[in-house]
Amino acid sequence: MVETLDLSGRTAVVTGAGAGLGRAEALALAEAGAAVVVNDMGENAHVVAEEITAAGGRAVALTGDVSDWSLGERLVDQAVTAFGSFDILVNNAGIVRDKMIFNLSESDWDDVIRVHLKGHAATSRAAAVHWRAAGKAAGGPVFGRVINTSSEAFLFGAAGQPNYSAAKAGITALTLSTAQGLSRYGIRANAICPRARTAMTADAFGENTGTAELDPLAPERVATLVRYLASPASDEINGQVFVVYGKMVALMAAPKVENRFDAAGSAFSVEELDDQLTPYFSGRGQYETYAAYDVAALEKAALATEPASV
Repeated sequence: MVETLDLSGRTAVVTGAGAGLGRAEALALAEAGAAVVVNDMGENAHVVAEEITAAGGRAVALTGDVSDWSLGERLVDQAVTAFGSFDILVNNAGIVRDKMIFNLSESDWDDVIRVHLKGHAATSRAAAVHWRAAGKAAGGPVFGRVINTSSEAFLFGAAGQPNYSAAKAGITALTLSTAQGLSRYGIRANAICPRARTAMTADAFGENTGTAELDPLAPERVATLVRYLASPASDEINGQVFVVYGKMVALMAAPKVENRFDAAGSAFSVEELDDQLTPYFSGRGQYETYAAYDVAALEKAALATEPASV
């Protein structure tokens, strides 16, 4: 129902919202009626906040590095101080330092893990403290949404992104833990794995060569899902992972047990493991691993040519 999609009276914090995907998400939430705290490192945060207010919405900017643990608390406080509530957290801020594992430096690793994973944790922790206290004060569940930004890189184990893949895997696990830990307070936490043509992904996706009015990899397509997940309509969606781009939203299934190997006695010997595992994996294909390479099959449908009027 339309009223369950309305975000009027809600306040959202969006990190990395000065450009690209975060900007599109902030604009979409504002369009749905939410007040928005726009976070980014530089002046663009103010530009986006001004863009929202010029369109009749409500927004303020708070600049800062999400990997600064205290920024999470300041973002929550800013939401409450400026707009009277804090209801939605969209974690989007991130950087890339793409290297093969043999070329990866310590700073390449630390910087990506710090901004992506620690940044998500810092804001999620601050949000959790706020909502837990609010739930106790209210004597029951409150409204709260966490939407984290993971990536297909964690599903594939991208060869040129060991740091980014690891960070995104961690973000997915963080999302599941948040969903479990906060559900009793009425909070819902989900992760999205988006493809969007932004400055950060320019080298990967290049330019739009399609004929559709809206780029198949437009950030606005992802922002629509974020807007939905932020709404009351999504109340029964928790601890889920979505892949989203083009005209597609795909729900990922949990990993399943492929096979079970049992020792004949109380414990395996190495010889017994050899007898069971070696023939089982003999001739196994390169891509028959824990990685979810079947997700790549979604691309054709997701990026199918659309009418120019779209």
